[in-house]
Order: sequence, then structure tokens, then C-alpha cells
Amino acid sequence: MWGFRERGAAPGRPGASTRQRGNAAEDLALAHLQAAGLRLVRRNFRTPGRGGGEIDLIMREADGTLVFVEVRQRASARAGGAAASVTAAKQRRIVFAARHFLLPYRSEPPCRFDVVVIDGALGAGDPPRIGWLRAAFDAGASF
Repeated sequence: MWGFRERGAAPGRPGASTRQRGNAAEDLALAHLQAAGLRLVRRNFRTPGRGGGEIDLIMREADGTLVFVEVRQRASARAGGAAASVTAAKQRRIVFAARHFLLPYRSEPPCRFDVVVIDGALGAGDPPRIGWLRAAFDAGASF
């Protein structure tokens, strides 16, 4: 009657939390990347402490390239859609997390930063559009 959401529910899908929708988007992106031949190395890598970053998916190409993947999903293309939500600040946090992930490596493997964008509601009507932006951004000269 009043249109209240269930506590912790995110807008878009009744009863679905932001984390649940994020997991569903990551599952879709993971399946898309695996179908293209990439292998999952790690999911939801977070740096310790506050102010760090998170990498949704870390994948490996057949040639050994590590691919750090940000997954973005938006129900509509308003405000630029999913791709526009990967801001410069978000990119810096991802690069920070990637550097942290690579600390145990003796020699740094080739790396790339990709974004998988999912435009459209998950689990409703038409299937969402999935876009894979390879080398969507770089870490700069200091990586």
C-alpha cells in the first residue's frame, strides 16, 4: 500500500539487496568471460583496511595476462548507463587493489583492466545487454 521496501532491499527488484544484485551481475559477467576462454583466479579481492579497493573478478587469459575486471550493472541507460559509472576515482581504487594483489609476485605478469557493463534489469523481461570493454583504462606509467 505505501510502497515500502523490505529492510535492506535495493530498488529495482523487490526483495533484492544491492549485494544480491551485484552478485547476480558478477555471475553473468563471469559466465561471459569464461565462455570467451578466460579462467577465474579470484573473486571479490579486497585490500585490507579502510580506504582500499575491491576488484570484482581477477581472470587469466590463455597467454598468462592477468585481467582485473570491474563489473557494472545499471537497470537503465540514464546518466550514461553502466559504463559511465566507472569514474576516475573508482579506477584509482581498482589500480590500488591490483597493485596490492600483485605484491606476492616475484615478477609482474602482463596485466589489463577491463570493464564488463550490463545494461538492463536482471531477471526481468528482456535479457540485459552485456558489453566487454577490454583495456578500458590503464594504471599509468607507474604500474
